[in-house]
Amino acid sequence: MQIADLRFLVAEDDEFQRHWLVIMLTNLGAKHIVEAVDGRAALAIFQNKDQPIDISFIDLNMPGMDGMELIRHMSKEEHPSSIILASALAPSLVFSVQTMSKAYGVNLLGAIEKPATPETLLALINLYQSPHAKREPQTIVPAFTLADIQLGLKNKEFEPLFQPIVEFATGQIKGAEAFARWKHPHHGWVLPAAFIPLLEKNGEMDALDWLIIEKSIVACRNWHEQGYPISVSINLSPSSLSDPDFAEKIIAYTSLQTLESKYAVFEVTELATTTSLPCFLENLVRLRMNGFGLSVDDYGLGHSSMQELMRIPFSELKIDRSFVVGASQNQSLELVLSMSLELCRKLDRHSVAVGVETRQDWDLLLKRGCTYAQGYYIAKPMENDALPEWMKEWSEFF
Repeated sequence: MQIADLRFLVAEDDEFQRHWLVIMLTNLGAKHIVEAVDGRAALAIFQNKDQPIDISFIDLNMPGMDGMELIRHMSKEEHPSSIILASALAPSLVFSVQTMSKAYGVNLLGAIEKPATPETLLALINLYQSPHAKREPQTIVPAFTLADIQLGLKNKEFEPLFQPIVEFATGQIKGAEAFARWKHPHHGWVLPAAFIPLLEKNGEMDALDWLIIEKSIVACRNWHEQGYPISVSINLSPSSLSDPDFAEKIIAYTSLQTLESKYAVFEVTELATTTSLPCFLENLVRLRMNGFGLSVDDYGLGHSSMQELMRIPFSELKIDRSFVVGASQNQSLELVLSMSLELCRKLDRHSVAVGVETRQDWDLLLKRGCTYAQGYYIAKPMENDALPEWMKEWSEFF
């Protein structure tokens, strides 16, 4: 959608700042701009259904109803306006408000520091997507019972899709992460939300874990035979790691498939690192002692302490996409991202940025010294048979 077609709301109590924002928007091509001197006036404009607002610039520090209260009220409205925060407050405070806004379900495009510039405005406006844009019709998948899922596991209908992981320094493919999907005979590819919660609730994750492990190890060996010696990363559930013999089973199966242990990386979530079960820790140590990689996934979301994290003999840290996406446009996110990467360097661990979706994300992470990248900017998850051809094309590109 063109800027000229969008309707903007500028909620700012400072007359000079408000006027400057309006001028910049006008120079960028905006034709429909309304102004509000405080939060209550902004809410009244926003609630006018005859002239819906597409993007709202909201000052956080306004008299009466401030920006935070305005966002809370806006989150309850039916029309899904997008929001850009404008503030001269400390970056740490702005970052907290951004987190709050997302928790309210607001479509937050980002934040700008005062005084704003046309370049920063345009970069955030370009992130806007109309909620009324046409979407592909979605196939309605019925709710599955535990028995349905168990039958699918028995018939080995679950398959891993693989998303490439690339090394920043060289652009070379380092590996691929396996994502469990159900290749249902009638409904096609079924996403994890349809089966994992039910398996976890009933303590049935082991069967799925093992099926994905087996198929991923075989796939990795096949890549090697085709001339692509990359690793495969496989997610593990805490319930599987509670089995005292779990690590030994993996060691035996990998040896049976003649795959060197260094080409298999097992991922556990940061939240899982807080467990104190001795079998959990023993399995992880045993895997590392035998040369397997160990990755802490979703880093930044699990709220583990450094003491809890360091109990795990991890070889790499996967930084959650919530700290990657938009970091090139957000000073607070960039700070958190840089601190995570610095932690990896000081601990002599590899860092993997998840959710790399734009060239700006890539450039920032490369500049900050991240080890590996994973995300849609590189490739979406794909079937095993499609990966070698993709790797061939990628190698020719680099």
